Amino acid sequence: MKASRRRFIKELSSVAAGAAVLGPNSNLLAKSYSRIVGANERINIGVIGCGGMANEHMQALMGMKESDNIEISAICDVYSNRSDKAADLTKGKAYSDYRHLLESNDVDYVLIATPGHWHYQMTMDAIEAGKHIYVEKPMTHTIEQAGVITEKVSETKLKLQVGVQGMSDNSYETANKMIREGALGKVVMAHIDYSRNYVDDFWAYEIETDAKPGVNLDWDAWLGPAPKREWDPRRYFQWRRYWDYSGGIASDLLIHRVTRIIKSVGLTFPDYAVATGGKWNFVDSVAEIPDTFNIMLDYPEKLTVMLVSSMANDMPIRHVIRGHNATLEFTREGFTITPQEVTSRDIISGTGEEKKGAEIFTHKRTGAEDVTLHHRNLFGAIRNDDPLKCDAKLGYYGVVACVMGVESYRRRKYLKWDSDKKSITEN
Repeated sequence: MKASRRRFIKELSSVAAGAAVLGPNSNLLAKSYSRIVGANERINIGVIGCGGMANEHMQALMGMKESDNIEISAICDVYSNRSDKAADLTKGKAYSDYRHLLESNDVDYVLIATPGHWHYQMTMDAIEAGKHIYVEKPMTHTIEQAGVITEKVSETKLKLQVGVQGMSDNSYETANKMIREGALGKVVMAHIDYSRNYVDDFWAYEIETDAKPGVNLDWDAWLGPAPKREWDPRRYFQWRRYWDYSGGIASDLLIHRVTRIIKSVGLTFPDYAVATGGKWNFVDSVAEIPDTFNIMLDYPEKLTVMLVSSMANDMPIRHVIRGHNATLEFTREGFTITPQEVTSRDIISGTGEEKKGAEIFTHKRTGAEDVTLHHRNLFGAIRNDDPLKCDAKLGYYGVVACVMGVESYRRRKYLKWDSDKKSITEN
């Protein structure tokens, strides 16, 4: 058995040695854009949406000005308090209407860091304006929108990066290479989580009392394609808690996790989805979304993906891909692969603890879950046609998985994917 185990590890090592950075075929049909950015030329960035996540991006981008030869040339927000602060930070020209920002010849690509209900229209308008795009996750609010954007981008030479920044950790493309070459045998299951523990209520961000529609905030513009509603500061400052603008846990947390599994195993669209959960802890919260949410997805490759989340308990579960011959577990350092043998009972205990002398393969990651690296990857794609870490297709697959989960939960139905119509049906 020991010789068998050593041979297994040796085979894994040879597979890992051949693992290369994977990416989409970038040889796309030409379409006009604002201008072609040279390999050493400055890239000018426009930021649309200047809230919490955008500030993380802007701070990262400001730190890359010299090293990456970039400039934040423009910013935009419908709330002047935010746009004023962003303009002070970046020295970029301030806009209140993103369409005017897109008209600027001083913008090569846009960062779209708005609530999810605006991602589709802003992305489509950016494509029409010939701008490269970094759009925060999820790529779109609906499945249909994701399909349209994926098709539209494929007709151009524009680059679109979806803000699942964990894809800038090379563990997932390396896992994909090894899984395709048989390291795990037949994959049958994957499970992964993203949980937190809030004290009084979840995603109840502070409400700024000086936000006044018609004075310093354009409420109608913020609502945009969403249903028209009277001013509600909770909806503006705590938008992740409302179905009109967000998929809740699915679109803001589980999208990060399912994209990792999709990339690693090489999945596309699921066959079936079912979701469970509810407001089990924060029962008096005004939030429409659940505080506990779980999705199970069956894929045509004959495997199940389980996504687990709670906002009232942050004990993690093991992030594992289970194959018939071996098990891959993601860690903070990368991942490990442990062979499945009868004797593995003295390697991994029933509680999941590793025993001394366990012989496993270990991948040490390069890269990280980092917006700096994710933007830098987009710079490389624009300048040198480098493959993107999270392109529109991968963004599309993640949207389908998460939206199917949300729809299953809201309908209380077991749902099926119609591969011909690219839409959800009730089973």
